[in-house]
Amino acid sequence: MQSRFKIQRALGVELPGLGKAGALERRPYRPGMHGMQRKKYSDYAIQLLEKQKLRFHYGLREYQLRNLVKKAKKVKGSPWIDVLVIGLESRLDNFIFRGHFANSMRAARQLIVHGHVKVNGKKTTVPALILKIGDEITLTEKGYQSQTYLSSQESPRLPTIPAYIGTNEVQEKTLKMTGNPLALDIPFDFNARLVTDFYSKLK
Repeated sequence: MQSRFKIQRALGVELPGLGKAGALERRPYRPGMHGMQRKKYSDYAIQLLEKQKLRFHYGLREYQLRNLVKKAKKVKGSPWIDVLVIGLESRLDNFIFRGHFANSMRAARQLIVHGHVKVNGKKTTVPALILKIGDEITLTEKGYQSQTYLSSQESPRLPTIPAYIGTNEVQEKTLKMTGNPLALDIPFDFNARLVTDFYSKLK
């Protein structure tokens, strides 16, 4: 499996969903013996690299991303790339990550599949669950005691929680979806037009 640092160096951007920061601090160039050499990319290669940012940050396989693109294209009234990104930001695993319950998308999925996450008071083990406005997310007692949760609370991967996530710390910490995510909520440098062009022929 390709290391998370190598993935980010190859793409030229830090992807928060992969976890630990600092991938580009010491070696801000592509991995390999020719990493520091300038390379001219084709339009297709540039589009591919941009698409890969979404795939790796959100932890998706290619077929999963393609299926999500197909579904987004069927939604009328908004650019499909906005529909896609909003859907990705509305996933439960992303919500756990962006709400500082976990420091990576992988860690968020582990909390979920191990049964430590509750949506509106009911346990769920589905990381891809799409949340709706008003949904409340809490953890089990073991979840709140887990190293995943505690380390994220102490040192979150991202400094702020996006506006569409509300928090409540009166008793046990609760996350609530208070609005719909925006395409601009994506937490890394991203060129939507390049991804639109890459999937232009996909139906």
